[in-house]
Amino acid sequence: MRQNPAETLRRVLPKIREVLHVAGVEMQLTAAVSFLTVLQEESVSIHTYSHSFLHIILQNLEHRDAGVSNAWLETLLAVIEALPKETLRHEILNPLVSKAQLSQTIQSRLVSCKIMGKLANKFEAHIIKRDILPLVKTLCHDVEYEVRTCMCRQLEHIAQGVGSELTKTVVLPELVELSRDEGSSVRLAAFETLVNLLDMFDSDDRGQTVLPLVKSFCEKSFKSDESILVSLSFHLGKLCNGLYGIFTPEQHLRFLEFYKKLSTLGLQQENGHSDNQLQLQTLEQEKKYISVRKNCAYNFPAMIVFVDPKNFNLELYSIFFCLCHDPEVPVRYTMAVSFYEVAKLLNSGVYTIHKELVTLLQDESLEVLDALVGHLPEILELMTNGGENSGSESKLLSIPDLIPALTTAEQRAATSLKWRTHEKLLQKYACLPHIISSDQIYYRFLHRMLTIILTNNVLPVQKAAARTLCVYLRYNRKQEQRHEVIQKLIEQLGQGKSYWNRLRFLDTCEFIMELFSKSFFCKYFFLPVLELTHDPVANVRMKLCYLLPKVKSTLKIPTDKHLLQQLELCIRKLLCQEKDKDVLTIVKRTVLELDRMEISVDAFQKRFYENDLLDQEKERQEQLLLEMEQLEKEKQQNDGRSTNINDKMFEKKRRDSKTSSVLAKSITLSVPGTSSGTSAVKPLLQAIHLQYQEWERVVCYPLVMIHSGLVLLVIVGMLPSLPVLLLATCLTPVTKRTVEIRKVSPGG
Repeated sequence: MRQNPAETLRRVLPKIREVLHVAGVEMQLTAAVSFLTVLQEESVSIHTYSHSFLHIILQNLEHRDAGVSNAWLETLLAVIEALPKETLRHEILNPLVSKAQLSQTIQSRLVSCKIMGKLANKFEAHIIKRDILPLVKTLCHDVEYEVRTCMCRQLEHIAQGVGSELTKTVVLPELVELSRDEGSSVRLAAFETLVNLLDMFDSDDRGQTVLPLVKSFCEKSFKSDESILVSLSFHLGKLCNGLYGIFTPEQHLRFLEFYKKLSTLGLQQENGHSDNQLQLQTLEQEKKYISVRKNCAYNFPAMIVFVDPKNFNLELYSIFFCLCHDPEVPVRYTMAVSFYEVAKLLNSGVYTIHKELVTLLQDESLEVLDALVGHLPEILELMTNGGENSGSESKLLSIPDLIPALTTAEQRAATSLKWRTHEKLLQKYACLPHIISSDQIYYRFLHRMLTIILTNNVLPVQKAAARTLCVYLRYNRKQEQRHEVIQKLIEQLGQGKSYWNRLRFLDTCEFIMELFSKSFFCKYFFLPVLELTHDPVANVRMKLCYLLPKVKSTLKIPTDKHLLQQLELCIRKLLCQEKDKDVLTIVKRTVLELDRMEISVDAFQKRFYENDLLDQEKERQEQLLLEMEQLEKEKQQNDGRSTNINDKMFEKKRRDSKTSSVLAKSITLSVPGTSSGTSAVKPLLQAIHLQYQEWERVVCYPLVMIHSGLVLLVIVGMLPSLPVLLLATCLTPVTKRTVEIRKVSPGG
């Protein structure tokens, strides 16, 4: 068909039509898939397709093998989407009347149900009402429960085709009747269709018809109809929120209690006796109960919306705790998947589920950990920031438990055989500079990343650890620690004995070039990279050659002219001295690429404007981190100096107060004991006392400086006013600079 459609239709298709009558199952399945492929690839026009292929498809719909029949039915349903209305009416809808009769086989009636569900969206409402709805009613009352079940599941598509009015008058009564059917599968199909059509019913229908039906399903699910229990638990969240507006407070509480009961189904104790003392459950029941609890975990975010996040502690926390500690892995896995949604809904109250986060991080199943890791950066950010209204208290509460849990999770992933989970975890740990402090990362995570690079045998894991280490290095706030890490990277990787480590050094350098400024790479890593041109292993030299264009792109002229000369010298040596043919081929190709490259200059150029702007921003942030470190040292020195000043001021003030008291006493003693003498001295003493109080109020005042969240109280006693003004003037630009630095410092 792809090469010559016309000849294929003329010569091949007739042969296929003849053979299919006697063909086996495998050939039938292949033909059904091939016909569908021809339609999807649009090898012929839809008119030609319906003329040539449609009759063959319709002839094989009722094949005696159920698998073959379903394969042809899937092809037909796909064809219906593409066929015009006239073709559908004459070729499919008109023959459907006879195919749906009770005299036809069960297979024919089942096929008719599915075709009608597909046709409902292809015609106008009045055509559906006239031609399709009578057939729908007939099949809803079919004598075989399989047919009633199949037709019931198609009522959703029928309702969407006929609209809300006909749904209320025709579809809803059929659903009510089917919900009371003697067949459990029919009742289940009616319940699920009812839930899916909930949005199409108005408040009167929901209150008068749907709600009583739902209540009846809930009551019977524990008593006589456990077959609906799993489906009910799966749709409960949608039901509760869909019917929320018509619930009375009593009904609201009843549905909440029903959810709580389902959440612990199979776990709760009855009459003081454990499950082991009761009658043993069958394996099928245990599986059903696990599915119910898993569905409750799936619906937990919806139930938070149902009860309002403000009432989470009172109404749902105990259930959340039980589901996170459930003995079955599928339940805990589902909770791990929905944990981020729960955290978002709780917002400022997210600190209440901190212990459950730690529990899931330390879960014995790596599947649970893998599910949690997907949104780990967002969860940790919510945990440490605690929403909009919680301030820094939740961060202080959560960090002590989170860090050990994170390290334990990484170690468990490292010792397992599931390296993809380990790789994913290491990639997500790159968010930690935005969550915890630089020192915590340095002592608890950074060296661990280096160990993984050196000891792990899985390449994707090593690369993930290398990139995360570079991120940690990027946001480290102490120059001494940065230099130590850089030195270790060069010595243990770049100059390591294993060629595998030297290859990882080149990978790490790629990440350095991505995350850091050009000047940073040139300062610390440019020459160590070039030293690998003399590496004894050909694979290392080959990888270096592939990296050289990126290395050259970090240079700026004329600042890095000496480095450019070193690069050219190394390339000349490679061209002259390289003996390995494969490496030499790569070197020659790299030389041509390097010749075509243009080196950026110190000044901005239009062609490199965006890259230069980005590099300038990286360089500015790196410089601000250095300045911030210097400011922190100065603050520590100022803190010590201020403490000494406070002590000296207090002592001097105490001595001055003592001197004033002695002076007053000496004046009193030196005055003669006559009454006139005493009356003359009293005004003098009062004047001296008032003058001292005024001097103390003006000169001895507290200077409060708010500097990056640190309140420093300096009591200035006898200090002259001029040095005080100079000190305040000097601290003002420092404070502004600190505010700017904090904007680029995620560690806080």
